[in-house]
Amino acid sequence: MLAIKDSVHDHIEVEGVAEALIDTPAVQRLRNVTQLGTVKFVYPSANHTRFEHSLGVYHLATRALAQLGVEGTTAERVSAAALLHDVGHGPFSHNVEDVVHRHTGKYHDDVEDLVTAGAVGRVLDEHDVDPDAVAALIRGDGRYGQLVSGELDVDRMDYLVRDAHHTGVPYGTIDHERLIRELAFVDGELVLREGNVQTAESLLLARALMNPTVYSHPVARISKAMLRRAAERLLDAPDVAAADLRRMDDHDFVSSLRMTPSTEEYAERLDTRRLFKRAVWAEYGDVPPSLLDASHETLRTFEREVAEHADVDDAHVVVDVPSRPSMTESTSRVVVNGDIRELGKASPLVSALRTAQRQQWRLGVYCPRAETERVGRAAVDVLGLDVDGALVSDVRAGLNATLDEFQ
Repeated sequence: MLAIKDSVHDHIEVEGVAEALIDTPAVQRLRNVTQLGTVKFVYPSANHTRFEHSLGVYHLATRALAQLGVEGTTAERVSAAALLHDVGHGPFSHNVEDVVHRHTGKYHDDVEDLVTAGAVGRVLDEHDVDPDAVAALIRGDGRYGQLVSGELDVDRMDYLVRDAHHTGVPYGTIDHERLIRELAFVDGELVLREGNVQTAESLLLARALMNPTVYSHPVARISKAMLRRAAERLLDAPDVAAADLRRMDDHDFVSSLRMTPSTEEYAERLDTRRLFKRAVWAEYGDVPPSLLDASHETLRTFEREVAEHADVDDAHVVVDVPSRPSMTESTSRVVVNGDIRELGKASPLVSALRTAQRQQWRLGVYCPRAETERVGRAAVDVLGLDVDGALVSDVRAGLNATLDEFQ
């Protein structure tokens, strides 16, 4: 058994198949994949990795399994899945995942190739743990897949607390001990026992507060959009395939950007934190519905049109349209008066949080500082935005100087 000191959970005891899995290359690679990607440009201490997080998820999974009375082969499979749940992440975690998916059809939880072959597959076979069953659990399949990937999963419980700890933002601090203690299976569904509506609300509220202050902070969004654009240009170059990018760590990716002519400017800007600025920042109601659901190709066409209208290099225009506001945590199941209910139907808080989430949503158009006025005016025309609702660069000119230290 290994005892590993952790900044969040104190000591994590690792044993069985998980102890053998830790030293496989697939798991060790996660030491060089940052958990929060570009959030470090906002919160300098947010440099924790997917490796730390994976250990934390394993720790919480073993606690939950013990509380639920799950032992033997099933427990070994779930604990292995918990430790391995992020081995499919590419560089900078979620930041370039959509780019990789467009080229490969794979998301980070599509890990059959990693789990069933190579060192990981050999370790699982040696411990009589079915690799295919582990891969299915990572996808969230079946009864116990809900523990690894679901609305009440231990993944969410760890990353909220860990991200709050490393950013210094207290909103993600949740009572994960109570959450685990109150978990139960009812008719095959993972639920929180009677009397835990507020417990479920705490998880939802933490996620809702961490989103605008950490995960979707404007600077994190801008740098993430720049990384995505750099990844797209890198894949247009002859030497890097999407399958290769998917298995890079952060250092591999940045090195490739530095050495590729079409992406070296992005690398230099990220290295020196000379990030693009907001030319447009538009609210949900000011954006045409067709733009909200526009395809990747359509958005790239819009970027070229904006660049042409503004007479700037098309590499200097990024249109960032987030997904429509959603709140998957509201589908968490809680027992109320003996019945299983979705949290969204049991809590009046959910409606208020949905409203707040919609109000926080913003479309962004980003470019170098010197070009924000031209790009902002061109973007409003090309994208058909409500010019009164969109915060355009020339209106923000004085504000930009004030915000320099944050951007």
